[in-house]
Amino acid sequence: MNPAEHLLETRRQFLTTSASGIGGAALASMLAGEPAAAAESRTDPLAPREPHLTNAKAKACIFVYLAGAPSQFELFTPKPKLMELNGKKLPDSLTEGVRFAFINRNATCLASKRKFAQHGESRMWFSDALPHLATCADDICMIHTMHTKAFNHHPGQLVMCCGMQSFGRPSMGSWVTYGLGSESENLPGYVVLTAGGAARGGATLYSNGFLPSSFGGVQFRNQGEPVLNLDNPAGLTREVQRKSLDALADLNGERLRLQGDDEIRSRIDAYELAFRMQSAAPELIDTSGESRSTLDSYGEGDFAKNCLLARRMVERGVRFVNIFHGGWDAHGGLAGNITNNSKAVDQPLAALLKDLKARGMLDSTLVVWGTEFGRTPLAQGNDGRDHHPFAFSMWMAGGGSRAGYTHGRTDDVGWSIEENPVHANDFQATALRLFGLDDRKLTYRFKGLDQRLTGVGEDGKLVPELMA
Repeated sequence: MNPAEHLLETRRQFLTTSASGIGGAALASMLAGEPAAAAESRTDPLAPREPHLTNAKAKACIFVYLAGAPSQFELFTPKPKLMELNGKKLPDSLTEGVRFAFINRNATCLASKRKFAQHGESRMWFSDALPHLATCADDICMIHTMHTKAFNHHPGQLVMCCGMQSFGRPSMGSWVTYGLGSESENLPGYVVLTAGGAARGGATLYSNGFLPSSFGGVQFRNQGEPVLNLDNPAGLTREVQRKSLDALADLNGERLRLQGDDEIRSRIDAYELAFRMQSAAPELIDTSGESRSTLDSYGEGDFAKNCLLARRMVERGVRFVNIFHGGWDAHGGLAGNITNNSKAVDQPLAALLKDLKARGMLDSTLVVWGTEFGRTPLAQGNDGRDHHPFAFSMWMAGGGSRAGYTHGRTDDVGWSIEENPVHANDFQATALRLFGLDDRKLTYRFKGLDQRLTGVGEDGKLVPELMA
């Protein structure tokens, strides 16, 4: 090897690995996922883009994902018939051929011990586990007839977040950011926040998949360094860092011209964004400027902080925010699980909806309560419920969704859907439409196919009733 080439390679390695203070781990979190085979060439991949339709209301999304699957029977769907059948078997005709995760067909019915009441002008049902959220009934679009074929956690989470129960798929946040770009110049277009137990799917639930890495979710923390290793090491000035980044950009630009791989462009953009984030991100998580009444309305705990941060991110132009809250899997200890988890999320979520509404932001911000499936009307042990993907509840608010509306009906015991089913892909197609994105047109060429959030077939049908 020519000594000059060796020196050049060594310099490249140094700059690439050290990033002159930006930090390899910070960059890695922003470049999660495999390199794209063929990315669309744009000077700035996160530059704002016009939607397919011009009359859309949603401009940003806060997707709250309750990992582990909350029980709809303890939160949203009162079923008096279960009181009559408590401790008794369901007819064999309902359970014949059904595959369960843990229980068998001999399991007996379990009635909820929660108290339910109707709220607001919409007369929407909530249990006493969600007293704060119940006050927002007239802003919520409740769906009782969600369903998928995935009956275990990670596959179900992949379906709900990425459209299919397979690895390597872009998440919904990645698709929305790919379709619309971001309004923020100093923060990522897609941010991820976590609280409670971890979701089984981990980073696979907010990956960019085969899309360019600029569209992947960037995990933030709600205290300390917003992104790990974002801060400069001691003694490194911003001026020196700027010169180092310019040199690194020159080297990456040379490689981009030689290879024509837009993933290199994504890397250049990520370094520049990380540089700008060093000022913007600390300001974002510093909530000292919020009023005392606002802070008190959200309450305490990591989830409460995340809800407030999500509002602040949307204010600053972030397109999509995922808030993951784990720990809802209740094969036993159902009563305590519901009480503790509901206490953690009820007040902050209600505060988020009211805060957005008071600031005139709810009309343009889609807020989603999502999960992978529901729980069975059958008992597991003395106080638990198994996985139930055949009929479960989710809701959304704002962003052009239909406020104060309850969609669909299940049978008397909540086992199966009787009216207006909504598959996870139907929900995704409808949510994209609220952003003015046509699910059939939002595609990316990969492995010879025009890939979509909902796959390459005919899955994903609009549900007009869910839109205002």
